[in-house]
Amino acid sequence: MPIRPLKLGTRRSPLALAQAEEARDRLIAAHHGLAVEIVPVTASGDKVLDRPLAEIGGKALWTKELDAWLLSGEIDFAVHSLKDVETLRPDAIAIAAVLPREDVRDVLVGATSLADLPPGARIGTSAPRRAAQALYLRPDCEVVTFRGNVQTRLAKLAQGEADVTLLARAGLNRLGQEAVGVPLEPEHWLPAPAQGAIAIECRASDSATRALLAAIDDRASHEAVAAERALLAALGGNCHSPIAVLTERPDDETLVMRAALFSPDGQERIEGVTRFAPRDPSGPAALAADLLTRAAPAIRQHFDGMGGG
Repeated sequence: MPIRPLKLGTRRSPLALAQAEEARDRLIAAHHGLAVEIVPVTASGDKVLDRPLAEIGGKALWTKELDAWLLSGEIDFAVHSLKDVETLRPDAIAIAAVLPREDVRDVLVGATSLADLPPGARIGTSAPRRAAQALYLRPDCEVVTFRGNVQTRLAKLAQGEADVTLLARAGLNRLGQEAVGVPLEPEHWLPAPAQGAIAIECRASDSATRALLAAIDDRASHEAVAAERALLAALGGNCHSPIAVLTERPDDETLVMRAALFSPDGQERIEGVTRFAPRDPSGPAALAADLLTRAAPAIRQHFDGMGGG
């Protein structure tokens, strides 16, 4: 066992710290006597809250500080919400473990359903996927920019900056706020790629740390979210690209992926479903090709088929 505590890097937000504590606790439970020190960093994405993420640098704003610390050896591994991690990662960094995936659903906060909203209601979100899905279902409503951590967005809602907002059920659960919001079922409202999954990254060359992390890797969760990230890469999606996807596992040998692409204004939508074996990248790639072939130009222009951030 290491003679010093292993250093686990994380963002400073309450949710990120809760995820880091879960990762630490699982790792210590798997390796008796192991010591893990949580090392917080303030990510660039937490500093600028008045503009959509896509306008100020994309998902890299959640990872670049932790990436630098990881590659310099200041930390041994880092914990992330996997839906906030760029699709294409540096070769020197590996996703060594994915913890058991939480509830994948979004919840609506401020109303019992989107259908119950009055005409012209303001929906607070900065996520292109949530905005497009909301406008597809309620084109008469208005989307207003809503950024910040869970507490910040709930405070903005309470202050009347929007009539409703949308949050991930997984994050609320991890913060002990299970009663907040009304879940939106995936039959009608698909989540983001890798939503609900916590990833732990380490240096690709650090075989000792990779071996330690392998003990807490949830294979089924890892395979499902890897497939969703493979779809995103094949589509060439980025932070501007409204994409929703969910991968389910009816049996140990099969993954079923359902995905939908939208135009940002919600006026255009295309959906597809495919079945494939776990760890088979051809399944997501074929679905991506099919979706892009059938998509209207208003959708297709937001995907380049070459991978994204």
